Amino acid sequence: MPFNTELTRRLGIRVPVVQGGMMHVGYAELASAVSNAGGLGLITALIFPDPEGLRQEIRKCRKLTSKPFGVNITLLPAQIPPNYDAYAQVVVDEGVNIVETAGDSPGPVIIKLKKAGCIVLHKCTTIRHAQSAIKHGVDFLSIDGFECGGHVGESDITNFILLSRARQTLKVPFIASGGFADGQGLAAALCLGASGVNMGTRFLCTVESPIHIKIKEQIVRAQETDTTLVMRRWKNTTRLYRNKVAEQAVKIEKESTTGDFSEILPYVSGKRGREVFLNGDPEYGVWTAGQVIGLIHDIPTCKDLVARIEQEAEVTLKEKAALFVPEAKL
Repeated sequence: MPFNTELTRRLGIRVPVVQGGMMHVGYAELASAVSNAGGLGLITALIFPDPEGLRQEIRKCRKLTSKPFGVNITLLPAQIPPNYDAYAQVVVDEGVNIVETAGDSPGPVIIKLKKAGCIVLHKCTTIRHAQSAIKHGVDFLSIDGFECGGHVGESDITNFILLSRARQTLKVPFIASGGFADGQGLAAALCLGASGVNMGTRFLCTVESPIHIKIKEQIVRAQETDTTLVMRRWKNTTRLYRNKVAEQAVKIEKESTTGDFSEILPYVSGKRGREVFLNGDPEYGVWTAGQVIGLIHDIPTCKDLVARIEQEAEVTLKEKAALFVPEAKL
């Protein structure tokens, strides 16, 4: 039985599961596989060095799926920031009407997308940031708990509290992000008030994920304790897979007497992280992963994964509903 949530209705998808934006991973092959499976796949805009590269990937994705898909645009601090407006214009020009935004000062991009009629899902790690995004007219909030991979924010609030606060205070629908890998998690998120879930690390470990098989196998072997936090000193806290390079970065961060970011920069290079996904050496550079790695035990196709999540969530919700027995029948 298909789900009927605000997310499935508005986006035209079968299962309320979104594949989060991921650098070096969110290409058309993965996005289309998730969409074909009944969820929402996302192309990650900043994988491509220029907006025209994004345009070609959108057109490629359209050849691979007739289902809804979207684009992730994440605004991050940079000495020479990308032309975010140009990436957003490509999204508009190509008729993509679902966009996930994230990062710092997204207001101008969100406003541009909303004027073009796009449905905007904005990812944030605090209720305060969510309320700010609502003022820009976002359609959904993606509430990102401390468990997540990548940028976790500075508040360290896990989803059990964050989702309940969202339910209590937000006036627009929201989805849950960080710590989700199965149907039981989806069922829990729905019970806490979410309209669906966003999964990154779980989709990283699928057949269609464009990373080396050895990295996928490493995720399967990993425990929930195999991540670490870096760059807290510079208020850019990021959760990474715990390997030798990440541990070296943490050591420098803690012991540096100058606090100069240049000391840690070679260890947190995105270029080395990209090479990890290509060469299959999990120790070569830093790469993002959420605590959910402890819940991942196989490498399924996106079709099988989404179908399994759908079935698990349905069974779980029915089982929990059966726990309530009218007093007259006791």
